[in-house]
Amino acid sequence: MTEISSAARAELAPTGKLRIGINFGNFLLTAKDPATGEPRGIAVDLGRELGRRLGVRVEIVGYPSPGDLADAAKTGVWDVGFLGAEPQRANEIDFTAAYVEIEATYLVPQGSPLKTIAEVDRKGVRVAVPGKSAYDLYLTRSLQHAELVREQGADNAFKRFVTDHLEALAGLKPRLVTDCENLPGSRILDGRFTAVQQAAGTPKGRSAGARYLREFIEDIKATGLVARTIEKNGVRGLSVAPKA
Repeated sequence: MTEISSAARAELAPTGKLRIGINFGNFLLTAKDPATGEPRGIAVDLGRELGRRLGVRVEIVGYPSPGDLADAAKTGVWDVGFLGAEPQRANEIDFTAAYVEIEATYLVPQGSPLKTIAEVDRKGVRVAVPGKSAYDLYLTRSLQHAELVREQGADNAFKRFVTDHLEALAGLKPRLVTDCENLPGSRILDGRFTAVQQAAGTPKGRSAGARYLREFIEDIKATGLVARTIEKNGVRGLSVAPKA
């Protein structure tokens, strides 16, 4: 990839450090060390690699949900965020191509008549979903008849699904595997309604920084760094996104 320009470095680290925004709500990409509380995970590792290449210190700015991370883009408190690329978010964020993809589908309770993903979009079907997640935004655009019941975070969406006896729970497939194990008789519908495109992005107005960030993401995919980081963190259920 090309050498970083002074303009790109200044735009990506305007305070002299690289502030990486991450979503702690996605356990596949982020976590906290149980002993120290320090952030870790795929997104954290990739953010630190970006800081290494820029030659600046990295500060992790954590949020409990992707919606909170995306909403903070216009406040200038983070410089590069790792989150799902969605059209609604692109009004405030310049996204790269995806670095990983994560399939999203539905969990249905024991005895559910729903057999396929297409059958979920019916009148009378209530779908629990973490509000402002990438797949919530997708379903908001896509569903014509089913009702979305939004909760803060995946844990609360699962609880609402169970306690209110909702017809379906939307989620990332690796997370739904765990939910299915915790709810005897439930099942995951085959296939996917979307594949969430996990990308990096920088707030609008940083064109030189955005260009370098796009090159960075393509380079770490092509050189195998993303795949090695996935393996290092022992994460299953996601795949390296294809070349843009």
